[in-house]
Amino acid sequence: MAHPSQLGFQDAASPIMEELIYFHDHTLMILILISTLVFYMIIVMVSTKLTSMLVFDAQTIELVWTILPVVFLILIALPSLNVLYLMDEVDAPHLTLKAVGHQWYWSYEYSDYQDLSFDAYMVPTQDLLPGQFRLLETDNRVVVPTETPIRVMVSAEDVLHSWAVPALGVKLDAVPGRLNQTSFLAARPGVFYGQCSEICGANHSFMPIVLEAVPVKHFENWSSLMLEDASL
Repeated sequence: MAHPSQLGFQDAASPIMEELIYFHDHTLMILILISTLVFYMIIVMVSTKLTSMLVFDAQTIELVWTILPVVFLILIALPSLNVLYLMDEVDAPHLTLKAVGHQWYWSYEYSDYQDLSFDAYMVPTQDLLPGQFRLLETDNRVVVPTETPIRVMVSAEDVLHSWAVPALGVKLDAVPGRLNQTSFLAARPGVFYGQCSEICGANHSFMPIVLEAVPVKHFENWSSLMLEDASL
């Protein structure tokens, strides 16, 4: 999760997030190159006292400053399209998770299991246990297996919401009457935090998302216990 005074992204926990970080660093290097070049040209123009009539009519310079931006745009666009298509790809998921946004909590349903669903409310500050995070903990965590392609289907019951887990590179709008989908793969075990990223009313800040990635064996044990509790 994020730390105070952190400047970069959270540590990537999925291949998609790793690609997003690579693309961010790639684009940032191009921006630094452009900014340095422009700043150097401004300094030279301000500080030099030399003038030449050839500067006012130089076909070579005009050709360079027309082609160079096109090259930079291509260097940014190609990796961007690659990441965009990777984020939109849902290829043979092993598990389907449905998330529905409400004011102001999330409800989850494991579509591959019968009667495996629950609501996730934020834990009030006075009920937090030692080591838990204020405004980020929920009474029920979303548990998913690691190294498993997972499809997430997101919708809303009342107003616009947004299901976002930064460490996994997932952010999807929850729209009433519409079912959006995305996918992710948790590359390592851990607990990953997110929040609703769409202003949805007075308690928008109080509907966090907690996703716990565990090995497949542990996930099977957890799902069995949840199904037993649901049958009682």
